[in-house]
Amino acid sequence: MGDVITDVVARHGSALVHGTDAAALISTVPGGAGANVACWAARSGCRDVRLVARVGADSAAWHERVLRRAGVRPLLAVDDEAPTGTVVALVDAAAERTFLTDSGAVLRLSPADWSPSMLDGIAHLHLSGYLLFAATSRATARVVLREATRRNVPVSVDPASAGFLSGFGVDAFLAAVAGAELLLPNADEARLLTGLAEPAEAAAELSLLFPQVVVTLGEMGALLAAGGAVTGQAPAVAVRGPVDTTGAGDAFTGGFLAARLAGADDAAAAAAGCLAGAEAVTTVGGRPAG
Repeated sequence: MGDVITDVVARHGSALVHGTDAAALISTVPGGAGANVACWAARSGCRDVRLVARVGADSAAWHERVLRRAGVRPLLAVDDEAPTGTVVALVDAAAERTFLTDSGAVLRLSPADWSPSMLDGIAHLHLSGYLLFAATSRATARVVLREATRRNVPVSVDPASAGFLSGFGVDAFLAAVAGAELLLPNADEARLLTGLAEPAEAAAELSLLFPQVVVTLGEMGALLAAGGAVTGQAPAVAVRGPVDTTGAGDAFTGGFLAARLAGADDAAAAAAGCLAGAEAVTTVGGRPAG
């Protein structure tokens, strides 16, 4: 459950200089953290992946078509007033990305867009943290989380954005995701949530609040933590010439969850996540190629 976004990815080889031009390769591709995770989960072997999200009427048909092609069942509410969210991703020569985000219809996802039947037959619910950054979508996420908990469906949450998380507030975030079993922050988000500089210490601290924590470290792999201690580390998969890091964390999450649902232990699931993340950085945008 999360966000469907239209990504405009601008890859620039030279540093940006204020007030003038910079040459870039620009692509328009489907994205959104929630949608990306769903597509990577399907790519990694999940047979029934459903995505609940809100999109604008301007591009709803396109997004539904590409999600179905990726093996995801789209449960999309169509907004006639707000356009589909758009992200401009500025990707530098090192493949690192900076986002400019217009959330559009994403944060207008309302309880009326949701039905408990959407959870029928579901083994796991994943929530994109982007939904928590506005009152309407946050209320919807909380309703769905409570229903999943009532049904004993495990829930994972990705904090999504250190920038937006900082504005929302750590305490407010932790209150909003109370009841989740698995937290999947990146290193910056883990530091922000705990105030601890070392990712391993932050992972251990967060695992006192959530039964399981996985902190992604980019080219350093991922840390596993539970019960107040780091329980493992998965190495990253080496990549030659990464193109775009957009969606690498989403790919990790999709690969990790698919492996866990297939019966893998946490170490093997983290390795599968790292493999998906490595594949993601070799393509433009946050979705699997093809």
